Amino acid sequence: MSSSKRLCFSCDLKDNPDLIAEYKDYHAKGNAWPEITKSIKDAGIIDMQIYLTGNRMFMIMEVDVTFDPIKKAKMDATNPKVQEWEKLMWKFQQELPWAEKGEKWIALEQIFQL
Repeated sequence: MSSSKRLCFSCDLKDNPDLIAEYKDYHAKGNAWPEITKSIKDAGIIDMQIYLTGNRMFMIMEVDVTFDPIKKAKMDATNPKVQEWEKLMWKFQQELPWAEKGEKWIALEQIFQL
């Protein structure tokens, strides 16, 4: 039995090639702020990958048993550097058409597994 779990999310970028290129640069290896990667790891996220097609992104997270999305949201809300990063990233991101107002990353429903 695995002690980790996979979670998948989606979010859109603004459909602007310059903004998409800048967003990709912020996420290139070694470019994410160290405070952000630390907050991710501190929340029990073992691995995180983001994929892009057009302006739609898909995030895959491997989390350990300590991961709690409510606790992560509270940690992020009280971390000034995370708030600064999220505000900056919102320059590039936009809600999915079916998202609630201000909702960024939407959990994906698994519909198939081999």
